Amino acid sequence: MANDELIAALRDADAVKYGEFELSHGGTSDYYVDKYVFETNPECLALIGEAFAETLAGADWYADDTTLAGVALGAVPLVAVTSVETGTPYVIARKQQKEYGTANLIEGDLTEGEEVVILEDIATTGQSAVDAAEALREAGATVSRVLVVVDREEGAAENLAEHDLGLSSLVTASELLADRPGDAAE
Repeated sequence: MANDELIAALRDADAVKYGEFELSHGGTSDYYVDKYVFETNPECLALIGEAFAETLAGADWYADDTTLAGVALGAVPLVAVTSVETGTPYVIARKQQKEYGTANLIEGDLTEGEEVVILEDIATTGQSAVDAAEALREAGATVSRVLVVVDREEGAAENLAEHDLGLSSLVTASELLADRPGDAAE
């Protein structure tokens, strides 16, 4: 699948918004990529599942026995659709341990030493992926790669690298924002 098709779908779904936005890490931005818009849009979700599957199939760091992991809550639809697309099992990494039921931090079947690739929606600082990798590693997994829909190019790759994690993305903010409204005159 061409990057252009996914970018067009994200834009058509109005997942890219312009204005003044506060981000989860406390910073501000003049644009916002609304993950809940693209994760609840069937066309976008299908394209993302296909693109993740193609990326994984072509990656030298991905093996057939790898497990996928999605960071709760945002990446759960992404990891689920990618699991169906690839036939690969997945687990869910919670941001904090629940206080009821099984009280698991990692939901799903995970075996000691299992190779896991984390799927995430948007990477800004990459901290939620770092936290998920640490939880997965504590549970016995081997984690070395994070795959995101959009890399905002604001330090996530560097932060992840400090934690021995590589970052791959379907699109970057530069690609997504190219030819954005108002830029034609510049």
